[in-house]
Amino acid sequence: MKDYSDIIALPRPVSKKHPQMGRLERAAQFAPFAALGGYEELIAEYTRAIEKQERSAGKPGEAPGGAMRETERDAE
Repeated sequence: MKDYSDIIALPRPVSKKHPQMGRLERAAQFAPFAALGGYEELIAEYTRAIEKQERSAGKPGEAPGGAMRETERDAE
């Protein structure tokens, strides 16, 4: 494997044709893709559904109807 000692001290190459890209333009290349549009809404909808399910279950740790979860019953 090469240790790059022949090029490590060379200056960074700078293009004469293309000016350096600014920080904002460069950052835009790494922004989330539009294909992921709606992801935040999907997560929010899922969270609402889980919270609604928990509220309808009654007390935390109880299944609908007041029965305890198996793991809690086993711990007693």
